[in-house]
Amino acid sequence: MFTGIITDVGEVVAAEGAQGTLRRLRINASYDPASIALGASIACGGPCLTVVAVGARDGGCWFDVDAASETLERTTVPQWEVGTRINLERSLKIGDELGGHIVTGHVDGVATIVAREAITASDDPWGPTARFYIKAPAALAPFIAEKGSVCLDGTSLTVNSVKEDVFSVLIIPYTLAVTTWGERQVDDALNIEVDLMARYAARLADARRGE
Repeated sequence: MFTGIITDVGEVVAAEGAQGTLRRLRINASYDPASIALGASIACGGPCLTVVAVGARDGGCWFDVDAASETLERTTVPQWEVGTRINLERSLKIGDELGGHIVTGHVDGVATIVAREAITASDDPWGPTARFYIKAPAALAPFIAEKGSVCLDGTSLTVNSVKEDVFSVLIIPYTLAVTTWGERQVDDALNIEVDLMARYAARLADARRGE
């Protein structure tokens, strides 16, 4: 389980394997390698991936993860190459602060940025603020509600507005600075995980209609 609060930005330094079956990725991060156990779960750009190897490096660690066919079909992982920067979050521990919302790391699909609007300029005393308009896959659009939560590239965000399959989120200066959101532009693809409660509520409604 995760909260969508990013704790580091990693960089892909190696990618091996077939695009459609299994892909092994090596990611550099600033985490202490002694704190990462083999088999640990780390949310990498949204998908929850299992650490299969880990080691120390100057400034932190490297770790390897395997992305299998389901992840490769539903996420942006096939697009990752050497140099790709990705948001990282370690899994929750009992007693951790729940700062975002409940995130599973089970990505539902890929959304696309259709517009980026500057709310404050880069020279603003507090830094830049930006509003992004995101087009959701048609099957996921009904799960997105105004003032609800959504996870995009592993980041917990509040939905500001919804119009059909396009919704908006506002990214504050801090988030732009410490995540990959500062780099995001129109036409970029994003991993999207809809709110867990919305997913189960819809499934329950379907079951009741079936009865």
